Amino acid sequence: MKQAIINANVHTGDEIIDNGVIIIENGKILSVQKEIPNDIEQIDLKGKHISSGFIDIQINGGEKHYFSQFPTEETIQDIYDSSLKYGTTHTLPCLVSSSNETIHQGIEAIRNYKAKYNNGVMGMHLEGPFLNPLKRGAHSINQVRKPTNSELEEIIRYGKDIIKVITIAPECFTDEQLDMLLESGIVISAGHSTMTYKQSQYYFSKGIKLVTHLFNAMTQFGHREPGLVGATFENEAVYVPIILDGAHCDYAAARLAYKLKKDKLFLISDAAFLGRKVSSFKWDNFDAHLENGFYRNEEGNLAGASISMEEAVQNAFNHLNVSADEAIKMATCRVASAINMQDQLGKIKPGFPASFVTFNDDLSVMETLNFNTITP
Repeated sequence: MKQAIINANVHTGDEIIDNGVIIIENGKILSVQKEIPNDIEQIDLKGKHISSGFIDIQINGGEKHYFSQFPTEETIQDIYDSSLKYGTTHTLPCLVSSSNETIHQGIEAIRNYKAKYNNGVMGMHLEGPFLNPLKRGAHSINQVRKPTNSELEEIIRYGKDIIKVITIAPECFTDEQLDMLLESGIVISAGHSTMTYKQSQYYFSKGIKLVTHLFNAMTQFGHREPGLVGATFENEAVYVPIILDGAHCDYAAARLAYKLKKDKLFLISDAAFLGRKVSSFKWDNFDAHLENGFYRNEEGNLAGASISMEEAVQNAFNHLNVSADEAIKMATCRVASAINMQDQLGKIKPGFPASFVTFNDDLSVMETLNFNTITP
């Protein structure tokens, strides 16, 4: 059944259409126009703003379960349902450094889930286990390891249709192993790494165009050794996600990053849990507890974030001196471009999912408006 969303300020990702009309059918956008049809059901937004729903490519848990602890369809549903409450309509549940058995369980859970439900769960972000132990952050030292050809081949063979992003420390790979990943089609993100500036630029030249959570778990910018941060700032082709919660990086550092990266800077939640309903948890050698609104482990390291994408967008608007439209783009079309899905997600245009967020002028009030889902 066709429906018309009317009286909306439409943020398409390319332009803002005042008093626009969006025609949708069967979970897809048919057209964006000015004329209001008379013969179909109308949804009146009464002058509110509307954009594509947010895309979170790094989220670890929902309001109840942590995916790496319980790599099950129930956890995936928890992540999806919880994300919808905060404007996120498309997600990549993140599996942190784990055993090969757990990685396979996570892949299989998402594969089975996607076979049943046509919604915004796009696949998986595998963060580790092939990280540099010196920059492991809150990842378990028992799970962080160097890749072997056989393990890497197995992960690619079993999971390349499910794993959309993999975070690795490239310096821990041989050129042969890196080429295996590059040829797999999985988007590679460099992170949890001790790479120098020179090493970083080498791996960027090989085809890596993404880094995992700018500033965190990587070599910092120095005037004699610019590190991975400096290489990221200088390389115009590299996309950089940022955890914009005021703890993972100071807002002043985020403002500088925005000035340097512009449309290559985007938002992730990296949420351990959403809604701050889980005050503490422990799994394997991974632990986290809420401390002044942030998740930290027993060593005092940040252990995933506690913000939602909605909060990240609000923080971008309030602390980065950007417009509401620009803050929205950092959670929609910019994310889609970073993972090579710009022709499928992140904009309001014909053929794209009818998954939206509505909001007021200052982004203080948001609501998910999602027509592109089949849930249990």
